[in-house]
Amino acid sequence: MKRKLIILSVIFILIPFIKVNAQSDVLDGVYVKEHVPARKPIPYHYLREADVAWSKKIWRILDLREKINFPLYYPTTPLDDRYSLIDLLIYGVENDGMVVYDTDDDEFTTPITLKGIDENFGAINDTQFIEDPVTGEMNQKIIPGERTTSEVTRYLMKEVWFFDKQRSKMEVRIVGLCPIRLYAKDDVEADNGDVQGILTQKLTFWVYFPAARNLFADHEVFNTKNDAERRTFEDIFFKRRFKSYIYKETNVYDNRRINQYTKGLDSQLEAEKIKMNMFRIEHDLWEF
Repeated sequence: MKRKLIILSVIFILIPFIKVNAQSDVLDGVYVKEHVPARKPIPYHYLREADVAWSKKIWRILDLREKINFPLYYPTTPLDDRYSLIDLLIYGVENDGMVVYDTDDDEFTTPITLKGIDENFGAINDTQFIEDPVTGEMNQKIIPGERTTSEVTRYLMKEVWFFDKQRSKMEVRIVGLCPIRLYAKDDVEADNGDVQGILTQKLTFWVYFPAARNLFADHEVFNTKNDAERRTFEDIFFKRRFKSYIYKETNVYDNRRINQYTKGLDSQLEAEKIKMNMFRIEHDLWEF
């Protein structure tokens, strides 16, 4: 009986090692990562309509060229179990069945297919005639289009700010994200004779943010201070660890954008004015 107990004890001790060896003989690191893959998003607290004393929809621009936003842009190709934000979103569409929506629909009513996403990225098959080196004949060849996700350097973010009078707190919830592709189009000849491309912005697709939170929660981003404590995409957005500026707010003029009625520095000042108005409203709604 004692011999059987000893054998069973040895088997139970060896099970974890057998499991690791069965998965892979190579471990890129010194331990198996278990914390981040098992992460879940923090649930929102319950909110009643009667609790909302004030609310406002705001659209923001996240410029990934800002240094604080680099974790959302890099790596430009999947590297060391890390994704850029755009690569992660496309991964969710291709592998997790995540539904995304048309670029003209920030109310999330018209889904868009992966083919539609490729068209917005300019990843369309091209037909070219290539000369056969043997016969000299021109043969038709189809060149598959490539999706260049590194062209996404901005995001349009839709969010709702509201004052919860039950908790006496101003809060914000992100509703949607839309990657913006910045690429060169329509080459023109400059005054010095050089051919230059005109930079063009194009919306690619809308993502309903609450539906993507599970995907964001179990994928990590780079931490410049410590590789053993990496944040997730969910941490970046939930803790507001990014820089952005206000693009537009709900208004009576068909929700017109700030740059439709102001230019240059005035646009920045108008965005700051909207932000300060929200601060004043929060202050005025406090009860002492």
